[in-house]
Amino acid sequence: MKFNIVLVEPEIPQNTGNISRTCAATNSSLFLIRPLGFEITDKHLKRAGLDYWQFLDLHYLDSIDELFEKYYNGSNFHFMSTKGAKVYSEANFKDGDFLIFGKESHGLPEPLLEKYYENTLRIPMWGNLRSLNLSNSVAITLYEAFRQQGFEGLNEIGHLTGRKD
Repeated sequence: MKFNIVLVEPEIPQNTGNISRTCAATNSSLFLIRPLGFEITDKHLKRAGLDYWQFLDLHYLDSIDELFEKYYNGSNFHFMSTKGAKVYSEANFKDGDFLIFGKESHGLPEPLLEKYYENTLRIPMWGNLRSLNLSNSVAITLYEAFRQQGFEGLNEIGHLTGRKD
Protein backbone atom coordinates (compact mmCIF):
# COMPACT_ATOMS: atom_id res chain seq x y z
CA MET A 1 0.00 0.00 0.00
CA LYS A 2 1.44 3.36 -1.00
CA PHE A 3 0.09 6.89 -0.98
CA ASN A 4 1.57 10.09 -2.39
CA ILE A 5 1.64 13.38 -0.50
CA VAL A 6 1.97 16.54 -2.60
CA LEU A 7 2.91 19.92 -1.14
CA VAL A 8 2.29 22.77 -3.57
CA GLU A 9 4.80 25.55 -2.92
CA PRO A 10 5.36 24.83 0.80
CA GLU A 11 6.61 27.82 2.78
CA ILE A 12 7.58 26.61 6.26
CA PRO A 13 10.56 24.25 6.53
CA GLN A 14 9.48 22.76 9.86
CA ASN A 15 6.14 21.69 8.36
CA THR A 16 7.83 20.05 5.40
CA GLY A 17 10.30 18.35 7.75
CA ASN A 18 7.48 16.96 9.89
CA ILE A 19 5.60 15.82 6.79
CA SER A 20 8.72 14.14 5.45
CA ARG A 21 9.00 12.19 8.69
CA THR A 22 5.34 11.11 8.44
CA CYS A 23 5.89 10.05 4.83
CA ALA A 24 8.97 8.04 5.74
CA ALA A 25 7.14 6.35 8.63
CA THR A 26 4.30 5.30 6.30
CA ASN A 27 6.37 4.51 3.19
CA SER A 28 4.51 7.28 1.38
CA SER A 29 6.09 9.34 -1.39
CA LEU A 30 6.51 13.08 -0.92
CA PHE A 31 6.26 15.42 -3.90
CA LEU A 32 7.40 19.03 -3.46
CA ILE A 33 6.20 21.47 -6.10
CA ARG A 34 8.41 24.50 -6.63
CA PRO A 35 8.95 27.22 -5.76
CA LEU A 36 9.75 26.25 -2.20
CA GLY A 37 9.72 28.90 0.50
CA PHE A 38 13.04 27.63 1.88
CA GLU A 39 16.22 25.88 0.87
CA ILE A 40 16.06 22.10 1.02
CA THR A 41 19.24 22.22 3.12
CA ASP A 42 17.50 24.37 5.77
CA LYS A 43 18.52 23.23 9.27
CA HIS A 44 14.92 23.48 10.55
CA LEU A 45 13.74 21.22 7.74
CA LYS A 46 16.43 18.65 8.44
CA ARG A 47 15.89 18.79 12.20
CA ALA A 48 12.13 18.24 11.91
CA GLY A 49 12.72 15.21 9.67
CA LEU A 50 15.27 13.83 12.14
CA ASP A 51 17.18 10.86 10.81
CA TYR A 52 14.36 9.66 8.56
CA TRP A 53 15.60 11.32 5.36
CA GLN A 54 17.26 8.12 4.15
CA PHE A 55 13.86 6.39 4.20
CA LEU A 56 12.02 9.14 2.28
CA ASP A 57 10.88 8.71 -1.34
CA LEU A 58 11.22 12.39 -2.32
CA HIS A 59 10.34 13.96 -5.69
CA TYR A 60 10.60 17.54 -6.94
CA LEU A 61 8.34 19.02 -9.62
CA ASP A 62 8.43 22.47 -11.19
CA SER A 63 4.65 22.99 -11.37
CA ILE A 64 1.29 21.47 -10.61
CA ASP A 65 0.87 21.09 -14.38
CA GLU A 66 3.83 18.71 -14.37
CA LEU A 67 2.15 16.68 -11.62
CA PHE A 68 -1.02 16.38 -13.73
CA GLU A 69 0.91 15.46 -16.87
CA LYS A 70 2.87 12.70 -15.17
CA TYR A 71 0.43 11.21 -12.67
CA TYR A 72 -3.24 12.17 -13.10
CA ASN A 73 -5.52 9.32 -14.21
CA GLY A 74 -8.92 10.97 -13.72
CA SER A 75 -9.68 9.75 -10.21
CA ASN A 76 -6.45 9.49 -8.21
CA PHE A 77 -6.10 13.10 -7.00
CA HIS A 78 -7.66 14.41 -3.76
CA PHE A 79 -7.37 18.15 -3.15
CA MET A 80 -7.37 19.32 0.47
CA SER A 81 -9.07 22.61 1.27
CA THR A 82 -11.03 24.22 4.08
CA LYS A 83 -13.66 24.74 1.34
CA GLY A 84 -13.74 21.08 0.32
CA ALA A 85 -16.91 19.44 -0.99
CA LYS A 86 -16.66 16.41 1.33
CA VAL A 87 -15.21 15.53 4.71
CA TYR A 88 -11.89 13.69 4.27
CA SER A 89 -13.29 10.52 5.87
CA GLU A 90 -15.97 10.30 3.14
CA ALA A 91 -13.37 9.84 0.41
CA ASN A 92 -12.63 6.38 -0.92
CA PHE A 93 -8.84 6.29 -0.89
CA LYS A 94 -7.05 3.76 -3.10
CA ASP A 95 -3.50 2.51 -3.37
CA GLY A 96 -1.41 5.07 -5.25
CA ASP A 97 -3.71 8.05 -4.64
CA PHE A 98 -2.30 11.56 -4.42
CA LEU A 99 -3.27 13.77 -1.47
CA ILE A 100 -2.60 17.35 -2.54
CA PHE A 101 -2.09 20.21 -0.09
CA GLY A 102 -1.57 23.91 -0.78
CA LYS A 103 0.87 26.37 0.69
CA GLU A 104 0.44 27.41 4.30
CA SER A 105 -0.53 31.04 3.58
CA HIS A 106 -3.07 30.55 0.76
CA GLY A 107 -3.93 26.89 0.27
CA LEU A 108 -4.51 25.58 -3.25
CA PRO A 109 -5.37 27.96 -6.11
CA GLU A 110 -9.11 28.74 -6.38
CA PRO A 111 -9.36 27.85 -10.11
CA LEU A 112 -7.96 24.39 -9.35
CA LEU A 113 -10.43 23.86 -6.51
CA GLU A 114 -13.33 25.02 -8.68
CA LYS A 115 -12.37 22.75 -11.57
CA TYR A 116 -11.99 19.66 -9.36
CA TYR A 117 -14.54 20.57 -6.70
CA GLU A 118 -15.98 17.04 -6.43
CA ASN A 119 -12.49 15.80 -5.51
CA THR A 120 -11.92 18.38 -2.76
CA LEU A 121 -11.81 17.30 0.85
CA ARG A 122 -11.92 19.18 4.13
CA ILE A 123 -11.15 18.44 7.76
CA PRO A 124 -13.99 19.64 10.02
CA MET A 125 -13.10 22.32 12.55
CA TRP A 126 -14.92 24.20 15.27
CA GLY A 127 -15.96 27.81 14.83
CA ASN A 128 -14.50 30.22 12.33
CA LEU A 129 -10.88 29.17 12.64
CA ARG A 130 -8.92 29.49 9.42
CA SER A 131 -7.17 26.12 9.21
CA LEU A 132 -5.15 23.42 10.93
CA ASN A 133 -1.38 23.22 10.75
CA LEU A 134 -0.28 21.72 7.42
CA SER A 135 1.69 18.84 8.92
CA ASN A 136 -1.27 17.92 11.14
CA SER A 137 -3.61 18.00 8.16
CA VAL A 138 -1.34 15.69 6.19
CA ALA A 139 -1.10 13.24 9.09
CA ILE A 140 -4.86 13.20 9.70
CA THR A 141 -5.69 12.59 6.04
CA LEU A 142 -2.88 10.12 5.33
CA TYR A 143 -3.75 7.98 8.33
CA GLU A 144 -7.41 7.95 7.30
CA ALA A 145 -6.32 6.63 3.89
CA PHE A 146 -4.32 3.88 5.61
CA ARG A 147 -7.17 3.16 8.05
CA GLN A 148 -9.47 2.52 5.10
CA GLN A 149 -6.95 -0.04 3.85
CA GLY A 150 -6.61 -1.77 7.23
CA PHE A 151 -3.22 -0.10 7.80
CA GLU A 152 -1.77 -2.49 5.25
CA GLY A 153 2.02 -2.42 5.43
CA LEU A 154 2.16 -0.36 8.64
CA ASN A 155 1.72 -3.06 11.24
CA GLU A 156 5.34 -4.11 11.57
CA ILE A 157 6.79 -2.84 14.82
CA GLY A 158 10.37 -1.70 14.75
CA HIS A 159 10.84 -2.05 10.98
CA LEU A 160 13.34 0.81 10.95
CA THR A 161 15.09 0.18 14.24
CA GLY A 162 15.02 -3.60 14.43
CA ARG A 163 13.03 -3.44 17.68
CA LYS A 164 10.19 -5.92 18.12
CA ASP A 165 8.49 -4.62 21.30
